[in-house]
Amino acid sequence: MSVDLSQIPFWGLPQAERMDAFRRLRELDRPVFVKENVVPFIGAGEGYYALVRHADVTEASRNAALFSSEPCSNSIPDMPRWLAVYFGSMINMDDPRHARLRRIVSRAFTPRILAKMEDDLAVAAAEIVDQAIKEGPGDFVEQIAARLPVRVICDMMGVPPKFHDMVLRRTNVILGNADPEYTGIRPDLNRWNVAKGLGKLLHAGHSLNRLAANLGDERRKRPTGDLVSLLVNGEERLSSQELGSFFILLVVAGSETTRNAIAYGLKLFTDHPEQREHLMADFDGRIVKACDEIVRYSTPVIQFRRTVTQDHGMYRKGDKVLLFYNSANRDEAVFTDPDAFDITRDPNPHVGFGGPGPHYCLGAHLARREMTVMFRELFTRLPEIRSVGEPDFLLSNFINGVKHLRYAH
Repeated sequence: MSVDLSQIPFWGLPQAERMDAFRRLRELDRPVFVKENVVPFIGAGEGYYALVRHADVTEASRNAALFSSEPCSNSIPDMPRWLAVYFGSMINMDDPRHARLRRIVSRAFTPRILAKMEDDLAVAAAEIVDQAIKEGPGDFVEQIAARLPVRVICDMMGVPPKFHDMVLRRTNVILGNADPEYTGIRPDLNRWNVAKGLGKLLHAGHSLNRLAANLGDERRKRPTGDLVSLLVNGEERLSSQELGSFFILLVVAGSETTRNAIAYGLKLFTDHPEQREHLMADFDGRIVKACDEIVRYSTPVIQFRRTVTQDHGMYRKGDKVLLFYNSANRDEAVFTDPDAFDITRDPNPHVGFGGPGPHYCLGAHLARREMTVMFRELFTRLPEIRSVGEPDFLLSNFINGVKHLRYAH
């Protein structure tokens, strides 16, 4: 069948066409093998197996001993050292290194810390909507969806407000992938375009790394009780390099899932007014299921990579596999009418926060809370808010991103 997941033009197709291609891949007897693109200055391996069924994705997620996150999970080609210094975070590690870092950074996501953040989340959402009302309707992503998660994470880390816009811009570049608006890379991947894009990527990584390192230096001398203070002091602590990589992971992964879920949510509730009406009839009782259905339907993170550690069935040691969460979340074997948006869906074993296992998203609960406070604020204060037209999607095989979305209220 003619589905080439490595070709950039495939990821520029309308979403319905892409999802139909994944449906056809799920019908095959076994995972398809896809050749890799050769990326200038990075190189490429032979290719990868595309895991597109829910059962295959969840099994690979659970079995970290066979499906390793090393040497990297967030890049199809092996990541060179000069990139890994910024982007080689704990998602690219197996236990025991992964377990150590996860144990330290999980301090940010304890029930006590998250409960303490509730009031701050509500205040942040209210202020963002205040500003959007003052400015008038425009781009929902820039004015609202992208603002809350970046602000929340920066506040957690103790990043001063003057740096928030810079953090957002650098995040856009890091997740820009092949999108010319953010990276300057054109789909032909010639050496000049790739060099420009890699230069921007390195600059973004260095800027965020230095920001975190400087904060770490300050908090070692004068702890303030923020997350950085917790991470760099105590018996178990992060080094400057580990802190920089964790900050990039937190601000990129932590903001991107939530920002895109909020943007998709507005579009989905606009297209399905009966679902919004059902939600508002019992907001507190139905919003958790609604958030999970938005994440399932939109799947902000498309895929992560694993590397096979030993010969096993059809796989050989060293083979790469890609876990396509977007396809798993539409698997007909698991979800009834999977292309329908249904906030009453129960059960909803989606893998929008990653599959079960050691790498399940630490911030899943926080993401749901951010979505909850933002939709409550929007639908209460702007009951007529709705998206206008179609979203402008990110060109990426990694992030199912919404760059721009017009809205009215």
